[in-house]
Amino acid sequence: MISQIFILSSKGDHLIYKDFRGEAGSDVVSIFYEKVMTLTGDQPPVVMSHKDLQFIHVRQGGLYWVATTTADSSPFTIIEFLNRLAALVKDYCGSLSEKMVQMNFALIYELLDEVVDYGYIQTTSSDVLKNFIQTEAVSSRPFSLFDISNVGLFGAETQQSIVAPSSAATRPIQSSREQGGKSEIFVDVIERMTIVIGSNGMLMKADVEGEITVKCYMPNCTEMRIGLNEEFSIGKSQLRGYGAAVRVDECSFHQAVRLDEFDSHRILRLCPSQGEQTVMQYQLSDDLPSAPPFRLFPTIERDSGGRLLMYLKLRCDLPPKSCLLLKCVMYVTPVASVFSLSQELSSPDQSAELKPQSRAVVWKVPRFTGGTQLSALFKLDVPGLSSASMQEVGPVGLSFELPKYTATGLQIRFLRLSPVQPGPSQRWVRYVTHSDSYTIRI
Repeated sequence: MISQIFILSSKGDHLIYKDFRGEAGSDVVSIFYEKVMTLTGDQPPVVMSHKDLQFIHVRQGGLYWVATTTADSSPFTIIEFLNRLAALVKDYCGSLSEKMVQMNFALIYELLDEVVDYGYIQTTSSDVLKNFIQTEAVSSRPFSLFDISNVGLFGAETQQSIVAPSSAATRPIQSSREQGGKSEIFVDVIERMTIVIGSNGMLMKADVEGEITVKCYMPNCTEMRIGLNEEFSIGKSQLRGYGAAVRVDECSFHQAVRLDEFDSHRILRLCPSQGEQTVMQYQLSDDLPSAPPFRLFPTIERDSGGRLLMYLKLRCDLPPKSCLLLKCVMYVTPVASVFSLSQELSSPDQSAELKPQSRAVVWKVPRFTGGTQLSALFKLDVPGLSSASMQEVGPVGLSFELPKYTATGLQIRFLRLSPVQPGPSQRWVRYVTHSDSYTIRI
């Protein structure tokens, strides 16, 4: 049973406040934020208490989503509810941010009135709520394919005549009414890589976590069939097909997915609800089908003037068409706390910045194509530099985003809808691989 729900910005500003039972005063908002600020560590505990009041919160979109309760309620139930509430607000508002919540406060209050009744959770289904929610979402920027039809996923020009931009799937689910009945569905295959490469260049750890996410703007779609690679297998003992094996260690599905055709034809069947849902999650550990996408060749030495020289060569081993755009950030951690930096970079669009507090050098590469190599020379004035301290330089971390690429090789073979949608409809399939942690030891 929930007493109050409120949403705070990262600075503690009150965005949304709803009291369902009147069991506590409005000062609980300030009490919660003071508790968060006084705690040490990067992440405060999810459950906190003050007298007989329990605070349960999650972080979504840079915001605090908080529920209070005075009863013996299950914290896991309330955490799941808060995550679903954040996903519901994202479906109706298009995205999660402080500005979007401020612009759509009336819509969010209407959602809370329908979702929770006197502290008791009713429903978080967008299919049920669409019959009751009347307030339209306010968007900061109207979506138009005609304005950016020549823009790719991350803002660069492309030769394709029609490309779904990254903002295409971040609009309210109610916007389909405003587009004259136009129907669209987005299927995203998103993977996150965790890589550790030793100082000798050997791969020490390689994990991939992935998911297939569907966001539906089709109000009349009764069934969707998603065909995966015919060679897709779960575990080492289930290799199948005649092509290159696409294997994962573990796999789980949304409860709405029907698997009667999965074993024989690798087809997922489901009735998508309006909004976003994750239909499949999978994991692969220490057995990638291909080599890591990036290799680093560092050279660390000291010049005659006593400065620390770090010469870095970064190579992208992906095919040229597989890696069109890349944001790469490299963190090199020197040992001293006081130093200055000068750099020589291989192209003018790159940049380097010294972070004295974290004792790191950040090298930003806004564009990196496959099959190419970049280089950078960093010269650091480090007081008291010794041969022993040079051994402590590193490690290097990469942060990147690869469009049109999956580390496991998972692909969407086809996407079919039934019944056939009347009028114009679009189906978009996108692949993105992120770096969850990509560490190279020097």
